Amino acid sequence: VQLQASGGGLVQAGGSLRLSCAATGRTFSNYAMGWFRQAPGKERELVAAVGWSALNTYYPDSLEGRFTISRDNAKSTLFLQMSSLIPEDTAIYYCAAAALAFGSARTNANQYAYWGQGTQVTVSS
Repeated sequence: VQLQASGGGLVQAGGSLRLSCAATGRTFSNYAMGWFRQAPGKERELVAAVGWSALNTYYPDSLEGRFTISRDNAKSTLFLQMSSLIPEDTAIYYCAAAALAFGSARTNANQYAYWGQGTQVTVSS
């Protein structure tokens, strides 16, 4: 399984970005997916997750309303729409694919078996 994240960049506070993650190597639609981020000096954290059916999503309380995860199973692509960005959102963002098929949104990093290379998001004040 290979995951290729893209869409990061430099944006001013209050702006928006849309991240994409293209997946190859197995049936994308059968697996839950997630987005994580890691800022310098901080631990990796989950920012959004979606179940295999796309009907089940999860967001940390601190991010809900600003971030939206979605998936296009026909194109084997995962998305993260980010709006009202703040400097604290600056981090490397990683997409991840769950280890087991047909699961709901996974909230623990240990439940993900495959990781993309990351895309840098920088929010200037």
